[in-house]
This record gives sequence, structure tokens and C-alpha cells, in this order.
Amino acid sequence: MSQSKKGAKFTSSLGFILTAAGSAVGVGNIWRFPYLAARDGGGLFILIYLILVVTFGFTLLTSDIAFGRKTGQNALRAYGTANKKWNFLGKITFLVPAIIMTYYSVIGGWVLKYVAVYITGDKAEAASDSYFMDFVTSKISPVVFMLIFLAITAFIVYCGVEKGIERFSKFVMPGLLVMIIAIAIYSLTLKHTDASGAARTGLEGLAVYLIPDFSGLTVGRFLNILLDAMSQLFFSLSVSMGIMVTYGSYVSKETDLSSSISKIELFDTGVALLAGMMIIPAVYVFSGIDGMSSGPSLMFVSLPKVFESMGGAGTFIGLIFFLMVTFAALTSSVSIMETLVANCMEIFHSTRKKTSLIIGILSLAASVLICLGYNIFYFELKLPNGSVGQLLDVMDYISNSFLMPLTSLLSCILIGWVLKPKWIQEEMEYGGKKFRRKRLYSCMVKYIAPVIMAVLFIQSVGLL
Repeated sequence: MSQSKKGAKFTSSLGFILTAAGSAVGVGNIWRFPYLAARDGGGLFILIYLILVVTFGFTLLTSDIAFGRKTGQNALRAYGTANKKWNFLGKITFLVPAIIMTYYSVIGGWVLKYVAVYITGDKAEAASDSYFMDFVTSKISPVVFMLIFLAITAFIVYCGVEKGIERFSKFVMPGLLVMIIAIAIYSLTLKHTDASGAARTGLEGLAVYLIPDFSGLTVGRFLNILLDAMSQLFFSLSVSMGIMVTYGSYVSKETDLSSSISKIELFDTGVALLAGMMIIPAVYVFSGIDGMSSGPSLMFVSLPKVFESMGGAGTFIGLIFFLMVTFAALTSSVSIMETLVANCMEIFHSTRKKTSLIIGILSLAASVLICLGYNIFYFELKLPNGSVGQLLDVMDYISNSFLMPLTSLLSCILIGWVLKPKWIQEEMEYGGKKFRRKRLYSCMVKYIAPVIMAVLFIQSVGLL
């Protein structure tokens, strides 16, 4: 183990929990979860998601973190350390954050742009139908905001685990939670009467969000909701992309992993539920059911219209909201870059500062290409899952819909059938600690999770 790796440790269990939760709590919780919940029957989606969190999500999160701590290695080397024949899995895992890093800073730049818009008070302009598309298709502005976001990310990673990542997470995560709760409460107090005379309240929007909608439910629709919930959980918890394996290698042996994993699950799920409570009632009040069906454009197109409808308070609320999303995006972006830096430090035996600078420069070059994918390099390609996308969508598909399900499937086979679940259980019980969901873990990692991941993988490549 290199000297640089030996010094990479969390100073406390709280630091690990907040950092890991920060990785899990990202744009996926605040943006993706609410629009999927709105589209997939509100409370029905939430119910399915919660069941998956305590079974499927728990299994993958436990596997990653315990694997990292037991081997003491980052994802690139951890699997080969456990079994030399499975070294290839570490290489596959390394590709996931490398690909995600090419476009995550681009999305972070988009959020940062909206922070600037609300600081300058141009919320009316941001609420126009063409504003977002005009911005992302321009050749200069997206690159500038991406560069700022990427520079902040690289600086935090450059400062190291204790002085950079852990300190940043301890500061940002409590503040992020307070902002989400405050806006969620405010959303519930909203009232609005539209031009047709129809009056709607935030509490009515909350009911739309939380009460399961079984109307028109078929077996096919249920399976689609199930797959949506699984892919969201996958995206949200940062599993099977090497991040949690790397963070696990930074955790001391004295830390109670079972308790820490439960808190990460609770924090991540709580933020996702609060994000839905924050966004769905507000969109419902000002735009009705139709406004909730805008899908991925919910945050950048529909919400600015909601903030504009709020009058003078909309500028302040919009600024706080996009600041909060920026913090969430940064915690995830830092985790992604840290995984790349940790891996490359091991490969090239280089220092953290030198590696951070090189990874930052390479990420910048790749992110510029993604930005230009909306103008100079624009194209449309039909993907195996049936969607049509351009450069950013292609990279997202490869990482999230292809490599991550494949990595999860293979890791479950490795742990469940090659190493055996006891290999992980021993690490969870190290030092006399209790592994409260041991039987559930064994059943999930050997039988249920591999089947689910196989179905998800087959569906993502267009064979279902």
C-alpha cells in the first residue's frame, strides 16, 4: 500500500456517515426522485421504493462498504485482493466514475447557472419556455459554469480526505438538510387560484404525492414502476460505481458498519422523500397535475415557473433552492472524483495533489466535449433501452444503465457464490459488533439481488 493511501482515513464515524450520505444525496434525490414519484403513482412509487431500500439497497450498500474496509483497497484493487480471478471487476468498476465524471460537472454547471440567475433577480427570464434550451445549446456559457463547478470539486479533493472531503461534508450536509426541510414546510403552506378559478393548496399537492394511485394499474405498469424505483435506488445510493468501496477502505475498524449503513440509508431516503415533499406540492399548486408530468425538465423548466408565480418571494426561494441543489451536486461530484484520484494514486504511485490536478484537467477536457454535444457535436442516437439521446445521454446510459447493473450482478455472484456471504458478515461483526440484518443479507446477496440485477440489466440493454 502506498504512503499516500495509508494517510487517507476518516477521523470519525460521523465524518464517514456524512461523507457517504453526501455521496448518495445528489441531484438524483432532489431532481430525479420527485419526477419519478409524480409520474409513477405518487405513494405507490414511494411504497415500492421504501421496500427496495431496506432489502436491495441495503444489500448493495453493505457489500460495497464492507468490501472496501475488509480489503483496505479502493475499488480498482479490492476485488482482485479478495480473489485474483475477479480482478477484472475492479477495472469495470473504475470505468463507471470515469464516465460519470465527464458529464456530472456539466449538470453541476447548469445548476450553478440558475444560482447566478436568481442572484441577479432574473427569475422572469428563467421562467420562459426557451431559457434552459437556449442556455445549454450556447457554446460559451455552459463551459464557463461547468469550469467553476469542476474547479470547486477538484479543490476539495485536492485538500484530501480529512481536510477536504470530510470537513466539507460536515459543513454542507446539515445545512442542506435544514434548507430542504424549510422549503418543504413552505411548500405545504402555498395556495393559488388559477385563471379558470380553480384553487389548489400545498396540502392537496402533498396528498397527490403520498397517496398511492392504483388507477389503471396493470402488471406491465407495475413492472415499469418497479424498474424505475430500482434504477433510482441504484443511482441514489452511489453503489456499484466504486465510491462506497473506496470510502469503506477509509473507515476505521472500530466503526460500527451496521449502524453506519442504517444511518446512511435513513439520511439518503429521508432527503429523497423531503425533496418530493418540497417540489411536488409547489408544482401542483401553481401548475396542477399537468405541471407534474414534465419529467426530467421538472427542475430546470417547471420549477422556475413556480418561483415566478410566487411573486417577490420567488427570487429568494429560487435562490435557496438552487444553492441547495448545488451543494447536493458537489457532494456527489467530490465522491466521484475522489474515487478516480484514489485509484490513480494506486496505479501511478503519485501524490494526491498531483493526481487531483491531472484528473481535474482530464475531466475538464471531457466535460467540454459534453457541453459541445448540444451544439457543435450534436447528434441523435437511438439507445438500446428505446430512448433517443445525444452525447450526454449516451454517457449516462453506458454508466448507469449498462455498467452499474452489470457490476452489481457480478459483485453479488462473487460475494454470494464465490466468497460466500460469511466473508462480508465477518467484517460487519468485527470487534463483536452486531449485524442485525445478517439473514436478510445472505438471502438477498445469494438469490434475490442477482435475479433483480439480471432483469434490470436485460431490460436496460433492450432485450425486455
